[in-house]
Amino acid sequence: MNTLFDKIWDKHVVQQVTDGPTQLYIDRLYCHEVTSPQAFDGLRARGLKCFRPEKIYCMPDHNTPTHDQDKPIEEPVSRHQVETLEKNAREFGLTYYGMMSPDNGIIHVVGPEKGLSLPGMTIVCGDSHTSTHGAVGAVAFGIGTSEVEMVMASQCILQQKPKTMRITIDGTLGKGITAKDVALYLMSQLTTSGATGYFVEYAGEVVRNLSMEGRLTLCNLSIEMGARGGFIAPDETTFNYLKGRENAPEDQDWDKAVAYWSTLHSDDDAVFDKELTFHAADIEPRITYGTNPGMGIGITESIPLDGDGNFRKALPYMNFEAGERLLGKKVDYVFLGACTNGRIEDFRAFASIVKGRRKAADVVAWLVPGSWAVDAQIREEGLDKILIDAGFDIRQPGCSACLAMNDDKVPAGKLCLSTSNRNFEGRQGPGSRTILCSPLVAAAAAVTGVITDPRTLT
Repeated sequence: MNTLFDKIWDKHVVQQVTDGPTQLYIDRLYCHEVTSPQAFDGLRARGLKCFRPEKIYCMPDHNTPTHDQDKPIEEPVSRHQVETLEKNAREFGLTYYGMMSPDNGIIHVVGPEKGLSLPGMTIVCGDSHTSTHGAVGAVAFGIGTSEVEMVMASQCILQQKPKTMRITIDGTLGKGITAKDVALYLMSQLTTSGATGYFVEYAGEVVRNLSMEGRLTLCNLSIEMGARGGFIAPDETTFNYLKGRENAPEDQDWDKAVAYWSTLHSDDDAVFDKELTFHAADIEPRITYGTNPGMGIGITESIPLDGDGNFRKALPYMNFEAGERLLGKKVDYVFLGACTNGRIEDFRAFASIVKGRRKAADVVAWLVPGSWAVDAQIREEGLDKILIDAGFDIRQPGCSACLAMNDDKVPAGKLCLSTSNRNFEGRQGPGSRTILCSPLVAAAAAVTGVITDPRTLT
């Protein structure tokens, strides 16, 4: 009667504190430059080393520029943070993937593609979108800086066990509808707090038919519903994706691993604290209109006529009106990338729309691979030629315009169609306006200059 979450969680329990939290063993800790410096300082102050340094992987991504990475970073705060991470990783004997390394990229893209994130693991990082790694069948969640220090020192963490939720999505997705649209639809239905306190297992025909890239996108956005994390039971799609990757098991170890991974599913009679079911037929390409990811509509729909205080505050900021349709609205910027949609499948989707067309003259487009491995695959598949012929440039890997912590900032008042995960006020730059969307919707806007239903271009 166990859920998949129970199986993984219980296997990692070191001890249960009486009337308190669980001491949970952690298989993998990822560190980037933003949330780790204080944790390293805490270890120094206590005279401690990392307990199991081979379990910890470090790479800069938030502050890295997406151009001229072979030169020193110009912005002093970003340069200091990146240099500090490298210094700390070297001092504490941790694996470090620095800028221009072929192993570098966004940490939530690199982990799965290098086979560092595996089924049945517990994975943490000082970043809320650690839930991404749940796509391989791992319990993965973001933690705070003091907790990062705790894991460094002991390879364990104190956590209250979340409740469990299963979200089943039945049916078959229609043309031009992606995992990003599914996630944006779920957020509009549950709101940004509807899964608070839960760990979400995604199931159903739609989920089973998603590629691994699609699953990574879906799990990435679990946190935007308030969930502690989200994951998908491993299956043949998972195994085919992981086989042969650098850190995946090999030969007989692979066979043993797959035999174990195949047991990682919720029992038929498993009881969840909450169950929800949705239908693919209700999902069309999605866009947001407000200042949180739950404020979204189908691309052919109109903005609601009324809402709560957040709704009434968001519309003036976005310069939209209640009841307005957004199709045909002029777009200033387009961003393809982030840990949500910076993978090879996302670039293939974008290229499928722009092939044979030209970038709209008045649109600024930032196309940013999630890793150097994605960049290499773009070129191997000839997608770079399609994109360049259409008037686009491909930037260097990093978090880029997902958040205003590097050079890629959207100017105040400008409207950006973005494949990233958050559309908060100023998220992409002070005063910037963000509409979240899929790579297909972003591509359609990039070549037309306005918000366009991608189904009309395929």
